[in-house]
Amino acid sequence: MSRDTTDVADRRTLLKLTGGAGLLALSGCLSTTDDGGDGSDGSDGGDGDDGSDGDDGSDGDDGSDGDDGGESMDPYEIGMVDSLTGSLSAFGERNQRGAEMALSRVNDVGIDGRELSLAVEDSESENQGGIAAAQKLVNQDGVPFLIGAVGSGVSLAIYESVVEGTDVVQLSQNSTGLSLTDFPGLLRMSPSGRSQSLALSNIIADDGYDEIAVTYVNNDYGQSLTDAFVNAYDGDVVYNNPHDQEQQSYSSVISEMNGSGADAWLFITYQAEFATMVNEAFSSGYEAQFYGADSVSGDSVLENTPEGSMNGMKIVVPSAPIEEENYQEFASAFESEYGQQPTSWASYAFDCVINAALAIQAADEFTGAALQETVRRVSGPEGETVTSFAAASEILANGGGPDDVDYQGVSGPIDFNEDGDPVGFLQVLEVQDHAYEGIDFVEG
Repeated sequence: MSRDTTDVADRRTLLKLTGGAGLLALSGCLSTTDDGGDGSDGSDGGDGDDGSDGDDGSDGDDGSDGDDGGESMDPYEIGMVDSLTGSLSAFGERNQRGAEMALSRVNDVGIDGRELSLAVEDSESENQGGIAAAQKLVNQDGVPFLIGAVGSGVSLAIYESVVEGTDVVQLSQNSTGLSLTDFPGLLRMSPSGRSQSLALSNIIADDGYDEIAVTYVNNDYGQSLTDAFVNAYDGDVVYNNPHDQEQQSYSSVISEMNGSGADAWLFITYQAEFATMVNEAFSSGYEAQFYGADSVSGDSVLENTPEGSMNGMKIVVPSAPIEEENYQEFASAFESEYGQQPTSWASYAFDCVINAALAIQAADEFTGAALQETVRRVSGPEGETVTSFAAASEILANGGGPDDVDYQGVSGPIDFNEDGDPVGFLQVLEVQDHAYEGIDFVEG
């Protein structure tokens, strides 16, 4: 989904945000327990026993990495809660592909002579499903590192119900909800939606609209992004109401937005819900300038709405640095393997696995407490910049510590701040001829 248009430099100035040259926004959103974007298939993970990374056993039943063979060479096992089914499964499918690619890269090199195993459980795109999946991985399987989840609501439910108060590391692959910032023990690879809200407020104001009608999905993701937008927007929010997921019709919402008198409408929701709204607005003959947060974009929206129904709509989505060599290599391999370009969500899942592997190699032992000490540092800015697991692993294998490595991911720099959030890169999309075209990049 590359995009081009005119006045990019001027748009960067108007956005009042730093331009991120060479970034590619790649579909979707992820924050709550809801709906996905594009995606495809993927799968799994392996299963294995934990062990320790050194000569004292800890969170597993094997002992040293030494010369006795046996259980000591079993894989290091980490866990992943993903949306294999349910409304966010399109994101989960891409996650699985990104994770599989990363696992292959790690195991081509090894972690001090051992492989990495990824045990995957399905959240079913719901909070309770995520909690059950995490409980199995953490309490039954004993994984000290948990990647999860898709949806901010699911990630928070897992953290508060399973992870908080333990030493287990939780790193969410696909959560953008603003409230995660309030839980610094919960790391995430995808950026906070706060930068999206700021970008949207600037875009709408720069387009000359001083009134806006907003509808948002009734959950933490929708509420938090909307609150941030309202706080940032200098104009009047003349309509601001939530809607529930998975309704057959949203005609009353659309009618109320039209009745508000606003010429600009902002949608903070998911693809299925948004497609229904677009169809109902189009069939009713309503006309407005549409704007959207990341999760309203995707192939399914284009496929399920009539041509001309969204012309000129602008959407802000997470992005990846497509001009960087490591991203290009990742995208080329992904396309070769799966026949399509990756989304940003696949790149986040890829980097979650690489980050976990480096944290394991840098740790004194394979325990949650030890991984807590290394997970942020192996991608921190103090070390030598590297763009692959192989290069980072070589530094560690030659006596380097976690602060000697600065892994720069395929999704961009991974410098977690004190709240566990990374830097956010965003792209502005516009619907042109019933396709998404990129018109600008911003850095949040």
